[in-house]
Amino acid sequence: MPYATLKELPDSVRNVLPKHAQEIYQAAYNSAWDQYDEPHERQGDSSREETSHAVAWSAVKRTYEKGYDGKWQLKE
Repeated sequence: MPYATLKELPDSVRNVLPKHAQEIYQAAYNSAWDQYDEPHERQGDSSREETSHAVAWSAVKRTYEKGYDGKWQLKE
């Protein structure tokens, strides 16, 4: 199910990502949720939710990376 607000994001996202990264995650997840609604549009046996989370994390990782301290930060 799409996320209407950042507060609805999973704890594993909200508790580790900066606000801007959460916004990227939310937008990518919601877009993927709409795009991959049919099973034949997804790879393998992935559910709609699994696919949407994978797309969202991929979108975050284009702009952010984990620093040496384990915190997510903008890529240089």
